[in-house]
Amino acid sequence: MGSKISALVLVSGGLDSLLAAKLLKEEGIKVKGLVFTSAFFDGRAGQIGCKQLGIECRIVDFSSEHLEIVKRPCFGRGRAANPCIDCHLLMLKKAKEILNKEGYDFVVTGEVLGERPLSQNKRALELIAKESGLGGYLLRPLSAKLLPVTLAEKKGWVSQKALLSISGRRRQPQMDLAKKLGLTKYLQPSGGCILTEKNYGRKLLEIFVHWPDCQVIDVQLLRLGRLFWRKETLIVLGRNHEENQQLEQVKQTGDLLILPKNFPGPTALIRGRRTNLKKTTEQLILKHSQPVDKPKFLTYVV
Repeated sequence: MGSKISALVLVSGGLDSLLAAKLLKEEGIKVKGLVFTSAFFDGRAGQIGCKQLGIECRIVDFSSEHLEIVKRPCFGRGRAANPCIDCHLLMLKKAKEILNKEGYDFVVTGEVLGERPLSQNKRALELIAKESGLGGYLLRPLSAKLLPVTLAEKKGWVSQKALLSISGRRRQPQMDLAKKLGLTKYLQPSGGCILTEKNYGRKLLEIFVHWPDCQVIDVQLLRLGRLFWRKETLIVLGRNHEENQQLEQVKQTGDLLILPKNFPGPTALIRGRRTNLKKTTEQLILKHSQPVDKPKFLTYVV
């Protein structure tokens, strides 16, 4: 990759990661943004952030692997279904693979000591650095002066002015720094990950109970309408025209789709081990439809 020092920076689009990338770029380091996408966040904010910073962006879709650690986290969850330590760990393991394969010098994140009680306390940060295999190759510039010295510091790849001592949940230091560095657009904390939302988290944990081996295509249904479980079968009713269309698009072999033929109402998708739920689903469709003074007919798509 040449003699210039290079770093992979995990960019979510949130303020902390943008600041970390900007600090490194100001040092003259060749910075490449690493943006992850999964079934639970799409990475658009990270891509916008990279564009705003004027850095190259690499997108890594780790949906299937991410789903597996969300199902069975090793280090617990937050208040919803968010296994933040396991998630960050998986991202950094992926980053390490790229670092080793393509010759980057170190990896950078925007993590701040004490900002998140579960995943950014000192013990968690040290655990993530160790378990990811990065160790001293992982730099967290926003809190670097409060953490063990890294390889980038020992080798002088990063100057002291790019290493800060921010800690805690107070956001003012980051906002002041953003203003100084000219950063104006960024996500609010937790703004991009639906796993932190309690209502969605409840639905997700429920699908894990009914379908322990669920795949990404199954989890996608949780955001597409009203959910009704009948033992191991899921009935999804669209709540508007857009969701009705999306349910038609995500239908898989073995699913049953039921659509209103001559009246406004929800499209229904049935997925699961039992598909003898036509009568139940018809009743749900009629219950959530607008009343009309004529016979109602349905279309069935196997």
